[in-house]
Amino acid sequence: MDLSFNRDPAWLDSEYNNRALVPEHPAIFERWARDSQAARQQGPALIDLRYGHGPGESLDIFPAQGRGGAAAPVLFFIHGGYWRSLDKADHSFLAPAFQRLGVCVVVVNYALCPAVTIPDITLQMVQALAWTHRHIGVHGGDATRITVAGHSAGGHLAAMMLACRWAEVGADLPPALVRNALSVSGVFDLEPVRLAPFVAPSLRLTPAQVQKASPARLPSPGLREGRGRLYAVAGGAESSEFRRQNALIQPAWGRDTVPVCEDLPGLNHFTVLDALIEPKHRLHALARELLGV
Repeated sequence: MDLSFNRDPAWLDSEYNNRALVPEHPAIFERWARDSQAARQQGPALIDLRYGHGPGESLDIFPAQGRGGAAAPVLFFIHGGYWRSLDKADHSFLAPAFQRLGVCVVVVNYALCPAVTIPDITLQMVQALAWTHRHIGVHGGDATRITVAGHSAGGHLAAMMLACRWAEVGADLPPALVRNALSVSGVFDLEPVRLAPFVAPSLRLTPAQVQKASPARLPSPGLREGRGRLYAVAGGAESSEFRRQNALIQPAWGRDTVPVCEDLPGLNHFTVLDALIEPKHRLHALARELLGV
């Protein structure tokens, strides 16, 4: 697999600085925050449950609606922000559309770089998913039907969770704890962001960390032991590098594991996430397919 790319620092900044590429991003973030506050207020929601004792180790649960007592499939969502910004509170807006479909939604936080490293955050997500598997039944979720979704940095983390060897994390955890994953504009090779000047000082990535925490550099998790699929999408109006990043994972992990790897026309790095909750959009349909609803 070819992992080569233009290593010019100025070019990398022009390709990876999404806020500069989408000048209208402040209005999008304001809308996300406004709609997220409304989602938390309309309920039902359980806010700031602790999955660990460290900084940022909390999550929100939005129970399914209309299940009539039946256990609900679980959507575990990981936010983006280059592992250094944003918050779960900015992404509550995603929950209501799935709650109405009978899905239990978990939106998770993590500590931010540079206080921690990307491998540290990856292990926090392992901890958060182990907590979810052990406790989601109390909140009406089905611990055997967890789909992880993530946007941008969260898309990277979602893929890492599919690759996790769960039986080594805890004797009570099944090998297929994560049944399926959805990466929206994910980063699958960390080497370019290690070299991009605008973000490198925050991430402090080393070559060893790149090798350890890049999904495209890891063996395919495959479909063994009931482990499910990864769907990888990016916006068709994103930078050439984000579209290249999205295209890396299918040849790395194989079409059986990554049967969907595509660009969605007309969407930039932020509006692509809005499509996740648009009932008539393909991205929403792909999420429903993974969740089985």
